[in-house]
Amino acid sequence: MGVKRFRPLTPGQRHKVANDNSDITSYVPEKSLLRSSKRSGGRNHTGKMTMRYIGGGHKRRYRVIDFKRDKHDIPGLVMSIEYDPMRTGRIALIQYKDGEKRYILAPQGLQVGQAVISGKNVAPNLGNAMPLANIPLGTIVHNIELNPGQGGKFIRSAGTYAQLNAKESKMAVLKMPSGETRMVLSACMATVGSVSNTDHTLEVHGKAGRIRWYGRRSRTRAVVMNPVDHPMGGGEGRASGGQPRSRKGKGLRGQKTRNKTKSSNRFIIERRTKGYGSK
Repeated sequence: MGVKRFRPLTPGQRHKVANDNSDITSYVPEKSLLRSSKRSGGRNHTGKMTMRYIGGGHKRRYRVIDFKRDKHDIPGLVMSIEYDPMRTGRIALIQYKDGEKRYILAPQGLQVGQAVISGKNVAPNLGNAMPLANIPLGTIVHNIELNPGQGGKFIRSAGTYAQLNAKESKMAVLKMPSGETRMVLSACMATVGSVSNTDHTLEVHGKAGRIRWYGRRSRTRAVVMNPVDHPMGGGEGRASGGQPRSRKGKGLRGQKTRNKTKSSNRFIIERRTKGYGSK
C-alpha cells in the first residue's frame, strides 16, 4: 500500500496525490450488508438550511460494520479487503464457520485468508477482539468501547491506534493518538492492531471539484462577508477582520471548549498534547 503521483496532463493532476489502493482485493461489496444512505443537503425537515457548506456529492451506500465484535469463540476467515465510502480506513469481509458474513474495520497488515476471532480467552493476534483486561501491556489496539457491550466508539479512523499502558483494578490506562492518557473499563472490548490505510493523510485532492464529490461545498471566508453575516466582516478594502472569532462572536484562539463539568473528565489522567485541536 502506498500513494501515487500523476503526470500533470491537466491542472488538477499537477499536485494530486492519491492512494494506489493496492491493499484492496475486491470492489464488489457484500449485497446483504448494504443499506441505503439518504442525504439531507444540510436541510432540516422543513427544508430550511441549518448546516452550511453541505450538498451534492456522489451517491453512497452504507456498509453495516460489526463494531461490537460480539460473535465470540467462533473463528472467521477474511474473504476480502474493501473500500468503504463512509470512512477513511479499509473494511474486511469476514465469513464465520456458521456461514454468517460481517464487515469489520480492517487492521493494518490483515491479509485475505487470515483467521480472526473474538472472545475473552483468545490469543492477542492481529484482528482479534477481546476485553482490555486480557490484552498484554504495550499492545496496539483500535475500535475501543467506552461501555461494555456498547460497541467500539473511538480509534476508528485511518491509521489511528491507542496503546495499552497499564491496568489498575477494574480500569485500563490507554495512550490516545492525541497524546491524552485516559482510563477505560477493563471489561470493554478492543481489537488488536492499528486501523488500515495509514497513508490517508498523505493524499492531496488536487482540485476543488474532487472535494465536491465528497458532498462538501466551498467555504466563504469570514473577512469577505458583510458585518451582518459575520463579526469579522465589513471594512473598507481588504480589512483583516480583527481577532479571529466564530460566527456567533466566540473567540477561537486559546480558549478551552471542553465542558468543565463533563462526567468523563475524571477518567482523563493527562490532557492531550498542546497544539492538538481544542482542549
